[in-house]
Order: sequence, then structure tokens, then C-alpha cells
Amino acid sequence: MNLVGTELARGAFIDGGCVARERRRGADLEEALLNAAWAELTAHGYSGLTMEGVAERAGTSRPVIARRWDSRASLAVAAIRQQMSHYPLDVPDRGRVRTELLEFLELASQRAQGIAAAFSLFTSEYHSDAGSSPETLHSALIRGEAEIEEIILARSVARGEVDPDALTAPVSTLLGDLFRHYVIMNFKAPPEALREAWVDRVFLPLVHRRR
Repeated sequence: MNLVGTELARGAFIDGGCVARERRRGADLEEALLNAAWAELTAHGYSGLTMEGVAERAGTSRPVIARRWDSRASLAVAAIRQQMSHYPLDVPDRGRVRTELLEFLELASQRAQGIAAAFSLFTSEYHSDAGSSPETLHSALIRGEAEIEEIILARSVARGEVDPDALTAPVSTLLGDLFRHYVIMNFKAPPEALREAWVDRVFLPLVHRRR
């Protein structure tokens, strides 16, 4: 097999038969490891995720990974959080609740693959590895993120668009619940027309302030 001119890993090339490898450190190394873990997770699922597979894909060794994550469970969560961080759920005040809710669902759709991968961890195998509950996993995945749904609804209440008395469970989390259910069942983002129907025909009629 001729490897001349083939990229082996980030910063690693064979040039005239001699390997010139740039040693990755710090944040660059961690990013490469998490990217490799993400690729393994999406290719094989949690049950097929191994430290050895991630190490091979990243062009490194298992001890390098084990020094940063003590289990494949913690590695999987870190990989998913990294991917989801590429698509922050940050919706500014648009002055209208419908506009903000649709923007929220659009941003959530951009990270749908990460959400689907996250729910692949809700298995007995993961919880056996991690010694945790679904609630603990959910907290780990969203740690540090603002609950943008709550922020949007609080703004809409302040503007007089939404009745605060209507924002009780399960109505207050209905859009997020519908979105997650669709992604889990279909492993893809819901189409735009369906997202609009959720907002216009299901959610807003339940919470709109009647004058």
C-alpha cells in the first residue's frame, strides 16, 4: 500500500517516505480526540464505542485518552457536548414570541444529530458503565446551557403575549418535548412545516393571552 502523500492524522504526512508528525497538545489534542469519539459514536453507536477504536481513529494510544476520560461513558458525553456546542441555542429578543420559538426550533434542528446520539446513550449499558440515571445524563449534556425555552417564554409574558398561568407542566415544555420525541423516533430534524404547525396550531393556542 503506497502511503506517500497520504494524510495520516492532523499534521502528519508522509513526504518522500519519511513521516513528519506534528505533536498535538492541549486543546488541539482534546478536539481531535473528541472528534474521533464522535465519529465512532455516530458510526457504531454507544455499544460499539471503544477507547481502542477512538485511539486508532485519532492516531494516538489508549492511555492518552484514559488520562482525560476515565470511561467511555464520560468520553461519549464529552463528545456529544462538543458537537452540540457548535450549534448554540441563543435566541435574542425578536419582539414576538412566534418568531423566537421558530428560531429556537430551527437552531435545535441544526443540532439534531447530536440529540439523536445523546439519546442512544439512554441504555442499560451506558448506565451500567456510568453508574448514573437518565436524569444525571441529561444534566451532564445540558450543563452550562441556558434554558432558552424558559427565557423566550419569560420575555413573552413580560410583553403580554403569553398567559403565565398557562405555563404549567406539561404545556411549558411542550415544544421541546415534541421536538425531542420526533428526533428520537426519526433520527433527524423535523421539517419546517411541522415545526410551524407545532407553534401555530398546538402551542400558541394553549398559552396565548386572551384580551
